[in-house]
Amino acid sequence: MAVQQAAIGMRSRSQNQRRKRIVQTAAALALRGGVEAMQMRAVAERAGVALGTLYRYFPSKMDLVVAVVAEELDLLETSISRRPPTAETAAGRAVDVLMRATRGLMREPELADALVRSLIMAEAKTELGARITDLLWRVATGAPASSGEDTEQSPPQPDRGDAAYIRVASLASVWIFELLEVLKGDRDVDEVEARLRIAAEPLLAHC
Repeated sequence: MAVQQAAIGMRSRSQNQRRKRIVQTAAALALRGGVEAMQMRAVAERAGVALGTLYRYFPSKMDLVVAVVAEELDLLETSISRRPPTAETAAGRAVDVLMRATRGLMREPELADALVRSLIMAEAKTELGARITDLLWRVATGAPASSGEDTEQSPPQPDRGDAAYIRVASLASVWIFELLEVLKGDRDVDEVEARLRIAAEPLLAHC
């Protein structure tokens, strides 16, 4: 039994490593040539996996885009754990997080655009909204954050029916809309920050 469990554990680690290699390969291609460069066959070849294997992990290109952006969120969560927002108010801390996310996504605007379209059109299952909202809730309420490194310890889970959580979710929705405006060229990042601060103050006044 112990040998079998060890074999299962090794296989699981191998699969996780393969998935991570695929995502990193896709991110590198996007960095050089945008979303257009993330062709499934090119990703498979550069990652050293069969095309069929790639499709088992990511049934569509949009699923792969979502995974690449999820990596950016992992980095954001780690950054926030190491360098938490220092604003005195919940609104200030939440806006700090959202602006870090905005600047991270805008390093790859084509990926951000594809992700926002996926949120609007439901082209792929994505937990971006929920992850951002949970992160904002933890920062706004002062709940302990995950380091992003210790998989044994999960961050506290919010009550998604709680009024405070709903207000935080509303701010996350405002952010997604503002991000779309940036991608359309109708806002710059400074305007987004100003608008988020205006929205955050009344929404998070009682967090």
